[in-house]
Amino acid sequence: MAERKGAKPVSEAVAEAAKAGAEGVKERQRRRGGRPSDVFGGEIRRRDVFPLLVLHLIAQEPTYGNKLIEGIEEMTQGVISVNPNTMYPLLRKMETDGLVEGRWELPDRRTRRYYSITPAGRREYKRLVKEIEPFLDSVIRSVTLIKREVYG
Repeated sequence: MAERKGAKPVSEAVAEAAKAGAEGVKERQRRRGGRPSDVFGGEIRRRDVFPLLVLHLIAQEPTYGNKLIEGIEEMTQGVISVNPNTMYPLLRKMETDGLVEGRWELPDRRTRRYYSITPAGRREYKRLVKEIEPFLDSVIRSVTLIKREVYG
């Protein structure tokens, strides 16, 4: 592949971009594993991106699990798809942690469970917004560099 005069090699630029967003991710990966090559998978997806997206949507209005799944898929144009076996345990954990509050649509029957954000959930949302932005910026930089190299 041809190098542009004065430009960094693509591999070096991609490595720098990935490093820029990896500071907060490294410690979590050491503690729990994760695959940094899977951009929206692995540890970062389960622990940070999904809760960020869930809290983002619930902060807009109380909603239920399947609507959250649809909302995330719509927001990401299908790049991130959420399995119900991932969403519902996450919602239960978030409820246990006091980040969201769940209420049955019809309390006398187990129908839809609507979730609303709590004050603790709003604080966690603000924390995640700040923490995840460098990671998302690194993904954007990496994809932009790859696109520029391949497509000009």
